[in-house]
Amino acid sequence: MLIYTITEIKKLCTKQWFQNQNKKPKSETHMELQIKDDGKFQYIDEGEGEVLLLLHGLFGALSNWKTVVNHFSKNYRVIIPMMPIYTMSLRKADLKGLVNFIEDFIETKKIENYNLIGNSLGGHIALLYTLKAKQKVRRMVLTGSSGLFENGMGGSYPKRGDYGFIQERVAYTFYDPNLATKDLVDDVYNITTTNSKCLRMISIARSAQRNNLSKEITKIDRPTLLVWGLNDTITPPVVAHEFNRLLPNSELRFIDRCGHAPMMEHPELFNQYLENFLQRTADEVLAI
Repeated sequence: MLIYTITEIKKLCTKQWFQNQNKKPKSETHMELQIKDDGKFQYIDEGEGEVLLLLHGLFGALSNWKTVVNHFSKNYRVIIPMMPIYTMSLRKADLKGLVNFIEDFIETKKIENYNLIGNSLGGHIALLYTLKAKQKVRRMVLTGSSGLFENGMGGSYPKRGDYGFIQERVAYTFYDPNLATKDLVDDVYNITTTNSKCLRMISIARSAQRNNLSKEITKIDRPTLLVWGLNDTITPPVVAHEFNRLLPNSELRFIDRCGHAPMMEHPELFNQYLENFLQRTADEVLAI
């Protein structure tokens, strides 16, 4: 999820860290997703069969995809690499660096026959990777993807480290603001008050805003599913329509009363759309 403008990130990043900054980050094991760590990559890898490779957004976490993993790992191999948004070299903290990371992950893990599924910034990375290695990708699924346009949200800027502002921005991601739980807000607040993480986020966000793919993505002919929140205020429905127009082999599904993260806000309907798409295009991808 990308819920801040670059200027907003800068404003938030100059605050001092939490007084308890030396605490170890909260483990995601409580999310019932087992994160593997081989020393080079941290990732989730569940199930067997055709691969669904899930890509999270700028503020996203692996747990954002929990219901997708639980549902599809029964019949598919579901993999989620943790992108090094907060840890990569500052010199490489841009879209190219993240695409190279995904490429390295796929080659190192010898992953084949995969589908790319990306939310927000993750969708942007999926598009760039597919443009670079189209022959390796079976299908794409984009939800709230950047790459064409994102709403800067404007407005006045808060005092540094303003928890209330951060809570408001997180709630802005969803149609139902109650999904902006205290744990989720705390996680984002922790990120935005950590200088080293913020510098990387600013660099990546700048790279994403400069990278408009409207001229390139017409070359992508892989079956593509667009699942969009009808109430997405970050990448509004007009963006989904534009992706649908530019991607020659795409189909668009809207979810009402839904914001920027359909797989979190309406997981059952998101999974239904995804499952139907995978089944309906099975013969087409075999012929590629």
